[in-house]
Amino acid sequence: MPDSDRGPFASASLAAHLARGALGFGLIAAALLLTPRVGAAALLLAPVGLVALRGCPTCWTVGLIQTLSAGRLRRTCVERAEDGAGCMLRRSQSASPML
Repeated sequence: MPDSDRGPFASASLAAHLARGALGFGLIAAALLLTPRVGAAALLLAPVGLVALRGCPTCWTVGLIQTLSAGRLRRTCVERAEDGAGCMLRRSQSASPML
């Protein structure tokens, strides 16, 4: 299960996420480019690329955003008597680069 600060598609570090993206997109590109030369068997690389991306390319992009923002913002919600609940986003005190 992911940390509470991270989304389900986030990685532990930016470098790991970018490496996974390079592997995933590379395998999908290889599957498409090798199909005319090798045949339909080359398309077996595409599902492996999707696993590396943790789903579709959009899922990888969402994970990149979650990885970049993990731990940098904190949402706090409080119940206020005059108008009900209120939520605020604040920068985390422990935000640090994840390289």
